[in-house]
Amino acid sequence: MSIDSFVQLKQEIAKSYPDFEPRATQAWSEILEELAQVTRDIAEQGPSYLPIVDYSELQTLSPEKLSELKRKGSFVIRNVVPRDEAEGYKSGLDKFVSSNPDVEGTPENNPQYFQIFHTKPQILARSHPNVLATQTWCNNLYTHSSDKEPVNLDEPLTYIDRFRIRQPGFAWGAHPPHMDGGSIERWQDAKFRSCFENVLKGDWRKHNPYSLKGRIGARISTKGLPNQASIFRTFQGWLALSDTSPREGTLKVFPDILLSTAYIMLRPFFSATTETSDPAYLKPDNWKFDLTSSTFHGVSRAADAGVSGAARPFEFSDATHPHMKLEETMISVPTVHPGDMVFWQCDVVHAVEKEHIGKGDSSVMYIPAVPDCPQNAEYVEKQLELFLKGCPPPDFPQGRVETDYKLHGTIKDITNPAGRKALGVH
Repeated sequence: MSIDSFVQLKQEIAKSYPDFEPRATQAWSEILEELAQVTRDIAEQGPSYLPIVDYSELQTLSPEKLSELKRKGSFVIRNVVPRDEAEGYKSGLDKFVSSNPDVEGTPENNPQYFQIFHTKPQILARSHPNVLATQTWCNNLYTHSSDKEPVNLDEPLTYIDRFRIRQPGFAWGAHPPHMDGGSIERWQDAKFRSCFENVLKGDWRKHNPYSLKGRIGARISTKGLPNQASIFRTFQGWLALSDTSPREGTLKVFPDILLSTAYIMLRPFFSATTETSDPAYLKPDNWKFDLTSSTFHGVSRAADAGVSGAARPFEFSDATHPHMKLEETMISVPTVHPGDMVFWQCDVVHAVEKEHIGKGDSSVMYIPAVPDCPQNAEYVEKQLELFLKGCPPPDFPQGRVETDYKLHGTIKDITNPAGRKALGVH
């Protein structure tokens, strides 16, 4: 996609919605005003801003609590897996790593983020009845639109992913604030764009981040690069395997999915009239409506490269999205314990802490929530074929076959019928 095409894209979108300029300008002003207040609240409260619920109460949460969970978009669910079982998973992973000195991971000379998918602990965790029930609960936070999308929210599918065992003192800068599942495609692909039509119409408060409209079959990755999920995840998530607190290498999130989405989607249409040093830089009247600039504001990496999909993942900073005040508002998740799970909605801006000042390792298995729908079922079918061969899943670089490793897992380790079904085993 050429630089000129970014101008055309902005103008195409503007023509698609009646009175786009005045409605977008009014919405932009409202969003900035509310962001100013909400960002103060987030910064003041820190990790305590994020909701925590227990696995045992998922089916009895009050409407008010559900509303809070959905608005913030990120939350901790305690005791999904009994602590002793989760600690057993961790012991199994430690044994696997120590038994395979040449195990693949990052960084290469001191692996802590492992390119490993098929250990027995991972297989057992993904097929655990409580994990599957929690994924189903997460999926059901979504609702069908009038389009009656072909999605079964009651049938979770397994997305095979990796694990990390991050050691204290290890600095990590590879995951700054970002969003997975597409960057420029959110505007470029008409189906994907329809997810956010209320924002683009100026009715940003009516945006429902949990509507299935436009989610199924949307083009979220133009190039299909490795290490990018090609499926529809309602939530990204992980299972904690260690006691991990803020500043111990954990996850960070911007906890207001409505405001962040509305701001991000309108950001390309507004540019500042003064330099960042101006005391009034963040004020709404300092930002002008812009359809003529060749910069697709807020998606600068893709625009600078001049190609669609170049920004992988979709990254954020105080320079690109100043009103989110990310240095202050990217808050760490509260302390987690083995067996807890953390989930964040698929449009949540998230990051990994750069530092780990704790005394023990920070360990998790990545396990998202994935519903049954055509594109996901097709992926799971391919994933199963590769799993049976000991190969990495389709979204990941193909390399060493894991049957070469000692203590590798197999499909025989899945004894739970629901777990086998979620993996596509018939």
